[in-house]
Amino acid sequence: MTNPENPEQTRGGLAGKLAGRIKAGVGTALGKDELAREGRLQQAQVEAEADAERVAGRAKQAEAEAELHAARSENEIERERLETEIATREREEEIERERREAERQAQTDARRLEQKAEVQEQMAEKSAAATERSAAAERVENAQEVAALREEARRAEAAADAIDPEEK
Repeated sequence: MTNPENPEQTRGGLAGKLAGRIKAGVGTALGKDELAREGRLQQAQVEAEADAERVAGRAKQAEAEAELHAARSENEIERERLETEIATREREEEIERERREAERQAQTDARRLEQKAEVQEQMAEKSAAATERSAAAERVENAQEVAALREEARRAEAAADAIDPEEK
């Protein structure tokens, strides 16, 4: 029999449950209600401990599942963040490539325009030089024509003087 002031330590599991049944059975058979009650309490305690262990196990499993779910969510968020970062970096690189290409194209266009302007300037200079040469040649031709006309006028006067010397 167990002293209520010094309760014995019960062991859990099958051995504790079996010990509780034995105590309850012996207590009932001998008419010792205290021993029977102690046996039933021991059985109930073992069952309660088993239930508590099952609940604790389910709680641990649920906690582990929650942690796993949280870790998966964090991984998914991190994956999305990295994908966004990579996409942003790729877009920035593409923008930079496009900017460099536009700059190269602008430089090429500027060189072409400069070359075109130079060619037009050279053509204008050649045209002006040709016009100037043509004008100079025309002046020379006009001067020669004037000289020829003066000479012709002088000869005509001389011929007229020769025909009628008194008119002078």
